[in-house]
Amino acid sequence: MLNIQSHVSLKPYNTFGIEANARYWVEINAEDDLQTLLQLTDYTGFPKLILGGGSNLLLTRSFDGLVVKISIQGIDVIREDDRHVYVKAGAGVNWHELVMYSVNHGFAGLENLSLIPGTVGAAPMQNIGAYGVEIEQVFDSLTAVHMPTGETRTFTHADCGFGYRESVFKRECKGQYIITSVTFRLDKQPTFHTSYGAIQETLSDMGVDENSLSIKAVSDAVIKIRRSKLPDPAEIGNAGSFFKNPEIPKTQFENLKEQYPAMPGYPIGDTTVKLPAGWLIEQAGWKGYREGDAGVHARQALVLVNYGNATGDQILSLAHRVQASVAEKFGVSITPEVNVI
Repeated sequence: MLNIQSHVSLKPYNTFGIEANARYWVEINAEDDLQTLLQLTDYTGFPKLILGGGSNLLLTRSFDGLVVKISIQGIDVIREDDRHVYVKAGAGVNWHELVMYSVNHGFAGLENLSLIPGTVGAAPMQNIGAYGVEIEQVFDSLTAVHMPTGETRTFTHADCGFGYRESVFKRECKGQYIITSVTFRLDKQPTFHTSYGAIQETLSDMGVDENSLSIKAVSDAVIKIRRSKLPDPAEIGNAGSFFKNPEIPKTQFENLKEQYPAMPGYPIGDTTVKLPAGWLIEQAGWKGYREGDAGVHARQALVLVNYGNATGDQILSLAHRVQASVAEKFGVSITPEVNVI
């Protein structure tokens, strides 16, 4: 039974903790409920905002339409072969809950993505990634409902058009589909990714060596790093990394490296280098900056924060100033990873 409510506060449903209202609101716990909703002609003409964990969202206004909160649960092994286990999860499953399920069952592939806020359904939309691993490396398929027709479609890896924090759901299919479940192809034998960031150093501090390395150890290390650097949204409003790491031509990087010898860069192929946006923002002098309740986190400049009562417009204004400052200092454009409404 659908319970469509009106004038619902969205503050508990976005990790920035921004105060905004939904004109209409409904929570979906099963795909059948979604099909029922899409057949209701009363709401056909309204704009719709599909909400998962609200962890990649900046609300600058109330939403004059229907907010659809996807809460479909369930984690199941649906098949396996000699090398892989295929795990299907409902779109409303908490992402870290799925990671812990896989770690506890000895299924490898998600451990580097521990403690990322949000839900399973949102993960493939922007091809979430951390510490050298992206969703597309473990993605098998997903099911999604086409909003205009109500038809259910299976998207394969190729169908999703994954890129860096990108997929078809942020481009040509934006606003057309609601993801209901995602299936991951996890490994029975792990391939460890420990060279990115501070994982190796943290593992050493934890007393983990090559002989004792495990997917749980990698997960524990990632959790430890994230907790030391990133604010807990339950304590300080934030959406994690606000900006994407920019990719620039190798020749531009070499020129910048002459000016800024300490500038880190990660080669992508032979002609492109990825820069850490957090380093650029910090060098531009924004780390720890605060104006009213809007600020740049003191331990990680990539994270914009709401210290209490900042509005979405105040956070967005700060983001624009950070972008302009980085562009002026380095000649590099940084773009938001967060979805601005």
